[in-house]
Amino acid sequence: QVQLVESGGGLVQPGGSLSLSCTASGSIFRINAMGWYRQAPGKERELVARLTSGNGPNYADSVQGRFTISMDNAERTVYLQMNALKPEETAVYYCNAAGYLTDFRSFDSWGQGTQVTVSS
Repeated sequence: QVQLVESGGGLVQPGGSLSLSCTASGSIFRINAMGWYRQAPGKERELVARLTSGNGPNYADSVQGRFTISMDNAERTVYLQMNALKPEETAVYYCNAAGYLTDFRSFDSWGQGTQVTVSS
């Protein structure tokens, strides 16, 4: 099975910045995509940003221009740089990874989530 460990969440003031990271481990042959999703209180989980191998990033319209997703394939790590954060972006942020295991089975795994709180 694939394990995803997130870090970097915490408290930040409105307009501030925060960086998240997520590292995948396990019997991974290839990661085809990694991304970040968030779930605010009372809302459904939504896409924040996602990278697919060989393609450019996809961002939610609400974060376009403020957030940047990047990936280090060698370290199996995805990052999310969040700038100009807004209070309404307070949420649990989840890492997701999809690809193939060493036995060629596909996987689609989620991290435990990291809390991001934007408040003055």
